[in-house]
Amino acid sequence: MKIGEVAKAAGIGIDAVRFYERKGLIPEPARRPSGYRMYSPDVVLSLRFIRRAKELGFSLKEISELLSLETAAEATAADVRQVAEAKLADIE
Repeated sequence: MKIGEVAKAAGIGIDAVRFYERKGLIPEPARRPSGYRMYSPDVVLSLRFIRRAKELGFSLKEISELLSLETAAEATAADVRQVAEAKLADIE
């Protein structure tokens, strides 16, 4: 998918996609010979997650931690729950 397609599907702007890529929240996509970024459909799910987490008040650092738990082999759902509950306690 091209960056515009990804941004539209995730409900964010193109600049936001580039920003999250620079911050390391989403992987740098492969590029076509023409230079266009080509994103996998999985990136849309990550961007939607990032957008929703921001709406809930998570910082980019906290979102990064949650995303890293997703890819960590030893991470469990309890680990994710612990981070989310800590944030909820901060909010309350």
